[in-house]
Amino acid sequence: MVTEDEAMRRAIALAARGLGTTSPNPVVGCLLLGPGGEVVGEGFHVYAGGPHAEIVALAQAGERARGGTCVVSLEPCNHTGRTGPCSEALIAAGVRRVVIGVDDPNPVASGGAATLRAAGIEVETGVRREEAEAGNIAWLTAVRRGRPYVTWKFAATLDGRSAAADGTSQWISSTESRSDVHVLRSTVDAIVAGVGTVLADDPQLTVRDLRDGTLAIKQPLRVVVDSSGRTPANARVRDAAAPTWIVTVAAAGADQQGRVDLTGMLTELYARGMRNVLLEGGPRIAGAFLAAGLVDRVIGYIAPKLLGDGRAALIDAGVGTIADAVELDFTEITQIGGDLRFTALLRPKEASLRQKPSDRPAHHPEAE
Repeated sequence: MVTEDEAMRRAIALAARGLGTTSPNPVVGCLLLGPGGEVVGEGFHVYAGGPHAEIVALAQAGERARGGTCVVSLEPCNHTGRTGPCSEALIAAGVRRVVIGVDDPNPVASGGAATLRAAGIEVETGVRREEAEAGNIAWLTAVRRGRPYVTWKFAATLDGRSAAADGTSQWISSTESRSDVHVLRSTVDAIVAGVGTVLADDPQLTVRDLRDGTLAIKQPLRVVVDSSGRTPANARVRDAAAPTWIVTVAAAGADQQGRVDLTGMLTELYARGMRNVLLEGGPRIAGAFLAAGLVDRVIGYIAPKLLGDGRAALIDAGVGTIADAVELDFTEITQIGGDLRFTALLRPKEASLRQKPSDRPAHHPEAE
């Protein structure tokens, strides 16, 4: 027998298994408890178009779900898309009670709780809401804002350098950190870099196993911000390992400096079903995203090295005085190999006050 609180913790953990494969759908986990509180079924949403978490759990439970409790990390859907409404499936299964972590903000799919209540089912919402929201933060943020959730990832020395004075940067971070980056890449829908990084480093921007170099089956979309189309025909980002979008002004529109409109680019990525984007590349494109208020989360790998000179990890983020500093809240600090990895969220108020691209001094976010 497990408590509803314990079941929700398990549902949230199950939901995380779907990171990187469910877009444009959310990640969702579900446990079904029998009338006596025993687990009779569990599941998570594995891929878009596949059965939802509740349906997987119901299939396991069968008749044992009748009179029981459904514990689910996100409000059951209430519409028919590629699959039927989970709210109706729960009603048909005869569950007595539904416990929900976080409400669905998508107006197309929301309303499941109301449908369940109208059918006489007891519904409780907000159980472990903060944890459920954190586990689905990319999708929830994307749906609320109409653009993908953006994580800026960087590696730097303890004094904030991403390359030495002679331009060398391999390898600032440890092997363990680089492997961790590939795990991070596997959870996103797209990886963004500037054409300057492509010209300087010729990265492949794929998800790989560093032990043997094998490619993961599921690869994020590779996105190269390239206003004037300078990406070489033989660049590794153009190979067959993963899909690629070379974003030019013609494709995404131009800002007032005549370069790719980053907001327009993210809007197009959202329209293509992308909900979770990883920003890689160099310090100028990171600065452009930050100055435009388009970064939601920062993940940094800090190596125990000092260079004293060389390229900074961030350039021109629209900050002219200390009062304008981009403020973050740490959510995690841990050791990866010999490095420190931190995760931090931008404070919403500060992010909303970042300068718009038209307010920034002209610079070239692709020339890094």
